[in-house]
Amino acid sequence: MSTLKPTAVRRVAVIGGSRVPFARSDGPYATASNQEMLTAALDGLVERYALRAPGSVGEVVAGAVLKHSRDFNLARETVLGSRLDARTPAYDIQQACGTGLQAVVAAANKIALGQTEAAIAGGADTTSDAPLGVNDDLRKVLLEARRAKSPGARLKALAKVRPRHLVPDIPRNAEPRTGLSMGEHAAVTARAWGITREAQDELAAASHQRLAAAYERGLMKDLVVPFRGLDRDQNLRPGSTVEKLASLTPVFGLDRPDPTMTAGNSTPLTDGAALVLLASEEWAEERGVEPLAYLTAHETAAVDFVHGDVADGEDGLLMAPAYAVPRMLERAGLGLADFDLIEVHEAFASQVLATLAAWEKRGLAPVDRARLNVAGSSLATGHPFAATGARIVATLAALLAERDAPGRGLISVCAAGGQGVTAILERP
Repeated sequence: MSTLKPTAVRRVAVIGGSRVPFARSDGPYATASNQEMLTAALDGLVERYALRAPGSVGEVVAGAVLKHSRDFNLARETVLGSRLDARTPAYDIQQACGTGLQAVVAAANKIALGQTEAAIAGGADTTSDAPLGVNDDLRKVLLEARRAKSPGARLKALAKVRPRHLVPDIPRNAEPRTGLSMGEHAAVTARAWGITREAQDELAAASHQRLAAAYERGLMKDLVVPFRGLDRDQNLRPGSTVEKLASLTPVFGLDRPDPTMTAGNSTPLTDGAALVLLASEEWAEERGVEPLAYLTAHETAAVDFVHGDVADGEDGLLMAPAYAVPRMLERAGLGLADFDLIEVHEAFASQVLATLAAWEKRGLAPVDRARLNVAGSSLATGHPFAATGARIVATLAALLAERDAPGRGLISVCAAGGQGVTAILERP
């Protein structure tokens, strides 16, 4: 009887990233599909790292949150429409706003176990081209007509169609279990943690200013590929200040006194795509490519927001990283003080600040704001749901490489459904 030998776990290198500039919904990418944006990002990686040769990459892992039925095989169709070898396998993955980072984790695990040498991971989303569902009552009538055994039975079923059935089902930014939008959930959490309007506006202004500085010093030149007339993120406002943001009217939490969340300290609806190239050290060495960083740990978590958040509890919809990060750090034998850079996805400024407060409450050290989102984050770039995780991985890896010294970075991404995906990148 034969037995399998245990596989040594290998280090997973982050080689580089590629994304299209993110655009505000119904703007320059209004007619761009998920596949078109993801293909542009993929071709950027293929050209930058000479990946056209057969077998250059073992597989592609990507996904989207808002998907048409035509997107059922999005990753594979993207490969077939790109400059990557058409014989490269690909599959879809989805975990709401954590999709991009979870795709990176899935690809990295195969590399770590020696099942592939290189992989590409990320995602795309468009809110401009969001799918419109057939009215559910109309769907039932049409299915009844399809099942009919005779022309008469078919006509009888179709006669049930009424004008109200022609109204499509519009995608809703709401949690199925609570009926509350993500912004309304974040407003509940902001109240529970006592997050002020001024603190939110300060974080938002810093995000724009830091992203603008990152573009100016050239950090993004190897990460962003021009697309449809854009060469940098459309949502970026270099002149953003706390004073300007303070003039905006609150848009969430209006059912309670003194709402604090505005369009300026919340992410806008966004279109875009982002990918990351991961590989083994052997793959990188054979091609003479220096890794930007290494993915060394990851963790996911979920909270019961259905009962906790609506009841003004601390376990809000977007608070799962408050549990994932402490678990991950304990397993890695690290504390927040051990990190040179910390990337917290800015779904809302209030959510970032609540997460920082929750980490402290759970015994972690306070985060030095000089190390937090040093190149801006989602408040400035925008947030195409499935693309954000890959954007953050590539940006953090580039930031660690830019320092030209050993360093460590933390990633925290909250997601719909009360979930969170987190990871650690290191540069030796």
